[in-house]
Amino acid sequence: MIDFNRPAFTGREMDYIKDAVNRGMLCGDGVYTKHCSRWMEEKFQVRHVLLTTSCTHALEMAAYLSDIQPDDEVIMPSYTFVSTADAFVLRGAKAVFVDIRPDTMNIDEKLIEDAVTPRTKAIVPVHYAGVACEMDTIMGIAAKYNLKVIEDAAQGVDAFYKGRALGTIGDFGCYSFHETKNYTMGEGGALLFQDEKYLDRAEVLREKGTDRSKFFRGQVDKYRWVDYGSSYLPSELNAAYLYAQLEEHERISRKRMEIYNYYHENLKCLADEGKIEQPFVPEECVHNAHMYYIKVRDIQVRTRLLAYLREQGICSVFHYVPLHSAPAGKKFGRFHGEDVYTTKESERLMRLPMFYNLDMEDVKKVVHAIVSFDGFEGRL
Repeated sequence: MIDFNRPAFTGREMDYIKDAVNRGMLCGDGVYTKHCSRWMEEKFQVRHVLLTTSCTHALEMAAYLSDIQPDDEVIMPSYTFVSTADAFVLRGAKAVFVDIRPDTMNIDEKLIEDAVTPRTKAIVPVHYAGVACEMDTIMGIAAKYNLKVIEDAAQGVDAFYKGRALGTIGDFGCYSFHETKNYTMGEGGALLFQDEKYLDRAEVLREKGTDRSKFFRGQVDKYRWVDYGSSYLPSELNAAYLYAQLEEHERISRKRMEIYNYYHENLKCLADEGKIEQPFVPEECVHNAHMYYIKVRDIQVRTRLLAYLREQGICSVFHYVPLHSAPAGKKFGRFHGEDVYTTKESERLMRLPMFYNLDMEDVKKVVHAIVSFDGFEGRL
């Protein structure tokens, strides 16, 4: 069986985990947590990076720091993971879903302004597949209406928009280091921001509402409960695993790009025949080969192709079911405007196996199986 995903392993992860154990501090904010944060601050040119237990928790922190209140509205795409909405729903806000662009599967920036109301508090662009949303337009709308921009860059680590790292353009950026991501710590994430004014509150929030971070820096003689907080700090064991991956980020990136490019070049024949659509990357974007997907004619063709691949020993998957069609989406959100593309495009899309340790011979088998499939039913 060719797996859909396996977490990356580069070779030094276990050495760093053993070192973390020997150092005698496993609870977080130790040497490896600091190594990871500093690496990202320097690599992505962002002032503050706080490692978290998940991207979900990074989004929750961003919602709190953005002062999201009950009955506020937050604009986002419906084609995204539930965490994008959950973080704001937990604060009592309503998710306002906007249609996507069919070319990138990102929120349609041209539809955002019409969704703004007096209750709108924030925009949450989701950088699907590590391809940037049209951030200049989004930031312009946010400035016009005094809105926060919280980038869900779960899939966007080491991807760029006009030379700027995804997650560093809005007020806050949220990364994921889940095992399905380019760089992993099993479960984990990070909150990024530029503005110094958020740092004290963010540290307190992440450390269960205490000023523990100041205590460890020697700024206070004891730490106390000073504000609202939760436990968003990951273990040093997780951070040690991640740091080994960040050190090898170029090697991981090269391999993923090799897989992406092989898929793209060798499935082009099907795209030329009108049987599939391939990913589109706008000129101003540098993607990170987070995933490779194809889009087929409709959900019926996709279902048959997925079953065919399983018969060939290949695990391929579809992606999100749009949030506005889910029970909680109907309860906690609303779709603004017409769903022209969100549902239709989501039913056509399927993801191919993509991970660092994937053998290129297996990549070739995936391509051969897709090209050999005889159920495409004419042109798209």
